[in-house]
Amino acid sequence: MTEQTLSPTGGTKPQRRSPKEAFALYTQRDVLSVSLLGFSSGLPLALTGGTLALWMKDVGVTLTTIGLFSLVGLPYTLKFLWAPVLDAVDVPLLSRLLGRRRGWLLACQMVLMAAIAALAVQDPVASPFAVAACALAVAIASATQDIAVDAFRVERLDTSSEQAAGMAGYVTGYRIAMLATGAGVIALVAYLEEALGLPRGTSWFWGYLLAGACVAIGIIATLFAREPKAPERTPGDGTGHRLLATTVGAFREFLTRDQAVMILLFVMLFKFCDAFAGVLTGPFVLDIGFSKATYVEIVKVVGFGGTIVGGFVGAYLARAYPLVTCLWISGVLQMTSNLGFTAQAYAGPNATLLTGVILVENFTSAIGTVIFVAYLSALCGAREHTATQYALLTALTAVGRTLLGSSSGAIAEASGWPLFFALTAVAGLPGLVALGWLQAKGHFRTLRPDEAD
Repeated sequence: MTEQTLSPTGGTKPQRRSPKEAFALYTQRDVLSVSLLGFSSGLPLALTGGTLALWMKDVGVTLTTIGLFSLVGLPYTLKFLWAPVLDAVDVPLLSRLLGRRRGWLLACQMVLMAAIAALAVQDPVASPFAVAACALAVAIASATQDIAVDAFRVERLDTSSEQAAGMAGYVTGYRIAMLATGAGVIALVAYLEEALGLPRGTSWFWGYLLAGACVAIGIIATLFAREPKAPERTPGDGTGHRLLATTVGAFREFLTRDQAVMILLFVMLFKFCDAFAGVLTGPFVLDIGFSKATYVEIVKVVGFGGTIVGGFVGAYLARAYPLVTCLWISGVLQMTSNLGFTAQAYAGPNATLLTGVILVENFTSAIGTVIFVAYLSALCGAREHTATQYALLTALTAVGRTLLGSSSGAIAEASGWPLFFALTAVAGLPGLVALGWLQAKGHFRTLRPDEAD
């Protein structure tokens, strides 16, 4: 795969497409497969994040404990440690039947479905450690699936147009899944509890169980997808030799690049502000006086529209403008959008203001996600190292969501909501400083030689 192919902005400016041609691109088999796999990737995150936080808040768990539970997301940070296994080792039987990437996808999805079902039967008050163990199992299976999905996407989409369309489709599918496991689960729980009179614990059980069943969509996507071409393997190399060679080769290829340390630092810092605020968005909305039903209607349903529009706007920017310009735009937008929550904290349960704040936050976050995925895809090197390198990069982005997120509850309790969200905006500044440093050093010309810094 060439540098031009890896870079979603491409080495040449893409031609304008008619609406009919654009629609055909988004329904092309490889792009559609990536979109459906995006849905599969998005399913588990809310179940161990925002939805789990609301479940715990609903049954009386403290904010400090809720914040600590974000540590179950550590597998998203550490997944690069076992990513070489997905590059070097085949899943028995499944890889022989489906290929290297699809074999791993199906294996992860089957484990994920079982882990979510196990989480559904737990009680956060009576058995917090069991909840933590099941949530951790979901996170491990989910993080491993993410490794396989990311490698599949980077390897399967061959042109810059496919990369841009695939990123928009992936983000859209991801957000639809988060809507299903966020708003969908919460709305179902509210209906079962309030309309049908089921006990609260039983309502949450059915919500999580049906969410786990949605993993079937990811399984269908895996069977529908076309397997990427695998790199040639040296005859006689055993599994252990391949695993060692893949691990050493992936890290050596990346870490010997110019500005490697600053690149990794930038990857870790760029989404810091989103991660800091995201853990407590649900508890914040409930804490200032909104009901669960209003939370679903505004935060999940209305905000979803902003997410979809933002995803396609991000894909357009990725194809039309230099990558560094897109990163500056999205970095500033995602940082300043958090200040809307500070205004909301002062205004209290004002539904009109919350609608505007959520629309802006979802719109800017989706733009930032598409642009950032474009950048991470451009950084990936040789095909035999795709899973390992992309896992390393995305794991670094999870540092903020896990380590920083684990302290967010305590910080919010100590500072109050207005100051807390102001601090989340300030948390975006280090990422912009790193971006400016990389631009000054000419880093983006190495991703796209004709791109001016």
